[in-house]
Amino acid sequence: MVTARSKRAALCAALPLALALTGCGGGDGDAKGPATTVSDTTTPAPTPATSSADPQAAEKKAVLASFEGMWAEQGKANAKADSKGTALRKYTTLDALSKIENNLARMREAGIVIRGELGNSGTEVTMLDLTPKTPKAVVTTCVDLSTYERYDTRAKKVIPLPATQPVRYLMTVSVEKWPTGGWIVTDMQQEGARPC
Repeated sequence: MVTARSKRAALCAALPLALALTGCGGGDGDAKGPATTVSDTTTPAPTPATSSADPQAAEKKAVLASFEGMWAEQGKANAKADSKGTALRKYTTLDALSKIENNLARMREAGIVIRGELGNSGTEVTMLDLTPKTPKAVVTTCVDLSTYERYDTRAKKVIPLPATQPVRYLMTVSVEKWPTGGWIVTDMQQEGARPC
């Protein structure tokens, strides 16, 4: 038989975020059945593990998913110097997309495509502000050029990186949560002078 108390316990277990924000408890008036007494030897119920969890964890996960989606689609575009056939519009604002498109146009004019993988590591959400009407986040990642090649399709050769170019450098990415599209990349700053 399901009682009001067992329903409330199930609801508390299913909604850990609600637990962290408001708690789940009830007044004495909604208890059904006889009251029980607790002896001095009874151990207290364990505190739910969710109470110490990061309340922003779900949002951070969504921010990172948006960044990784954009990163993967940008890799596809770089491989052919064209964003056609990619889902970049899903992950970027028009401003961020125009930066990518300008870079792709320069690559096309020079006859350059990217071969290999533009890697990244240490990716994390370093700022998350959910209080504004449009929540904001910043992602930092370490760009890795170790398996990345600029290939000249006209000369049929690899163009080496400049000697001063670090193989690994920091990049910061601004992300906003829009009502219609969820988390979306608004800007990217490649900090090539900051190795990581």
